[in-house]
Amino acid sequence: MSMIQNQWRSIGVIRTPHKVSEGTPIQPFKAKGIRGTVDVAPEYATALKDLEGFERIWLIYWFHKSKEPEMIITPYMDDKPRGLFATRAPSRINPIGISAVRLIGIKDNLLQVEDVDMLDGTPLLDIKPYVPSIDCYPAARFGWLEESGYRTVPGRADDRFEQD
Repeated sequence: MSMIQNQWRSIGVIRTPHKVSEGTPIQPFKAKGIRGTVDVAPEYATALKDLEGFERIWLIYWFHKSKEPEMIITPYMDDKPRGLFATRAPSRINPIGISAVRLIGIKDNLLQVEDVDMLDGTPLLDIKPYVPSIDCYPAARFGWLEESGYRTVPGRADDRFEQD
């Protein structure tokens, strides 16, 4: 039995129209209809087999332009300081992001996706299928966001979490 090394590696790159943080949608639901591509490294192309049957996929990626995290931050969707782990701010101890994007199509090692909320050139760490019966808990409580009016927030980032 082989042991898996404790390291990460990029399996591809995400291409989007978002070049800088400022103005980028802060969640996929605020990026509805914005298209991008996922360029999976050719050596992993066979791992895409059977993915095309899923309407949505999870992209797991590295926030490659985020600054060092602070433990208390003011998130995009609120004006009150919050604990980092109670937010989805991109500046994290391990700056890993996840987005459930719409899968439009696959050709060879290139995925066409929609509802992209990440910056152009974002390193891709993994892809997982979105399964509604597993990934969706509609009645779940969602903390301070329940009272923040997050659905009415403009939904665009500024540069508060980006490296100088």
